[in-house]
Amino acid sequence: MQPSNITDPSYFHKVVDCQYACPAHTPVPEYIRLIAQGRYSDAYMINWASNVFPGILGRTCDRPCEPACRRGRVEESNGEHPEPVAICRLKRVAADMKDDVRSRMPKRASSNGRRVACIGAGPASLTVARDLAPLGYEVTVFDGEAKAGGFIRTQIPRFRLPESVIDEETGYIMDLGVAFKSGQRIASMKALLQQGYDAVFVGCGAPRGRDLDIPGRQEIKENIHIGIDWLASVSFGHISSIGKRVIVLGGGNTAMDCCRSARRLGGTDVKVIVRSGFEEMKASPWEKEDAQHEGIPILNFHVPKTFEHDKGRLTGMTFQIVKAVYDDKGERKLVPTGEPDVRVDCDAVLIAVGQENAFPWIERDSGIEFDRWGLPVLVKDAFQSSVPHVFFGGDAAYGPKNIITAVAHGHEAAVSIERYLSGQDVRLRPDPLTNLMSQKMGIHEWSYDNDTSNDERFKVPWAKAEIALASIRVEVELGFDVATAFKEAHRCLNCDVQTVFAQDACIECDACVDICPMDRITFTDNGEEGELRQRLKAPALNLTQDLYVSGALKTGRVMVKDEDVCLHCGLCAERCPTGAWDMQKFLLNTAKAGDLAQAGKTRNKAAAGAQAA
Repeated sequence: MQPSNITDPSYFHKVVDCQYACPAHTPVPEYIRLIAQGRYSDAYMINWASNVFPGILGRTCDRPCEPACRRGRVEESNGEHPEPVAICRLKRVAADMKDDVRSRMPKRASSNGRRVACIGAGPASLTVARDLAPLGYEVTVFDGEAKAGGFIRTQIPRFRLPESVIDEETGYIMDLGVAFKSGQRIASMKALLQQGYDAVFVGCGAPRGRDLDIPGRQEIKENIHIGIDWLASVSFGHISSIGKRVIVLGGGNTAMDCCRSARRLGGTDVKVIVRSGFEEMKASPWEKEDAQHEGIPILNFHVPKTFEHDKGRLTGMTFQIVKAVYDDKGERKLVPTGEPDVRVDCDAVLIAVGQENAFPWIERDSGIEFDRWGLPVLVKDAFQSSVPHVFFGGDAAYGPKNIITAVAHGHEAAVSIERYLSGQDVRLRPDPLTNLMSQKMGIHEWSYDNDTSNDERFKVPWAKAEIALASIRVEVELGFDVATAFKEAHRCLNCDVQTVFAQDACIECDACVDICPMDRITFTDNGEEGELRQRLKAPALNLTQDLYVSGALKTGRVMVKDEDVCLHCGLCAERCPTGAWDMQKFLLNTAKAGDLAQAGKTRNKAAAGAQAA
């Protein structure tokens, strides 16, 4: 193998698994350390610079960072039940416990004469506005609703996300000088383009929920609702009750929100019915667990066949029982088991079987090209459409995802808009800002806490069931208190503090090999990666994790370190008699709009002082 190029930012970025997995690449260990120090405002601003909505996401994020968390792999390798650090709920701690941060937000610059229109006031559009407004762009956000937030406000129930949190965090963006045109739903792209905006960003989401066209649907006009529309009606107070017996069709997060909302609005017999297996459901594991915790059963491998009715009045549904069968290629098919169809009586059905894009307001002769699935044809990673000054992001770009992905799209689209308006190629993406800084304070002392906690993951307290289920607006999760947040933060392994090896200083004494508690370091002859992984002190079987390989040492051997379950404890550096190992904090900030023109000053000002630790 060739020596690892640790000067490439992507090498150590991949080692910080949580940050690498986050679509917005939030520097997770950095803000968790600040929470452990009680520096909640600093932790919040680091989050705000990356994910824009720390309080919202601290309650609702799909948490792609947590399955990637090294802590889970370390515990699994030790035979324990793997539990990642509660990254998402620690984000909420920063939001809930911060001071007033309004004075730390960027200030609007004088106008640069460029006008940008954002269609929809969801997370993607608001991120574009957050990035461009402080640079002097005149940003106007159009939305059909009275308040900003998009589907954050209309689809996520208040028992998960209080409206006050949405108001606060969308307010930070509006305070940057963004013009919000509420109650103005764009009806014609061609008409908007004629208004002379220098750039247009489409962030209107995937607003159309799929219906279910099976026998009986046309005859029943009442008590069958499209999930996302029903949630919006609940959010705005248009619906305040539902029948006792409720069927929720679908296995995604929207279905989980529907069933839990129905439980609070009078449903005493609420069931989720899914055509797939439990593990194949698209809902996050914790969303399924929360629903079951509230007494909502999930029936799997039930395919809807008919809506049953009595003279147009819904009475129930019938389902075919199926099973999953896999062919030689591993492809799954659902085949009938031969069991009798099942009838489930109900008073209401909520259909949450998916969402799709709807662009009836974009004329097909506007110049914007769409693919055969009805999605816009975009320049990869740049979000630019076939009309050069029109950009897409969030669910409107590639279909339904989640909030943090929409935020990541917004950041990238803002970069593209700035590059386009500066006459630069949008396909050339700016490099991230990175550095490596030694944490050495003495022979055996580091500037970070390297003592590995043995605590299991701490549970987030819930409101009592009789209180939580009595109202749609009572927040069910209460969040960590200060003491628990401190202990949970100490479960973080500081994966951004890297073990950096200086081969010229190594005397090959193997002291680091002896002291490593996870057997991650091996001195051996070089070879091809496949066979080299097999003959390390502990075979490196996780191919998603790189091997850190040095150049040839004095004996001709190489140092090989498997990054997979390294504790970043620093024992190798403490034990090394020559200082060949050092613990160096790696910091990566993805480039945002303004970084090329202002050398990152705008973004760094937003997080002023937050990353000094």
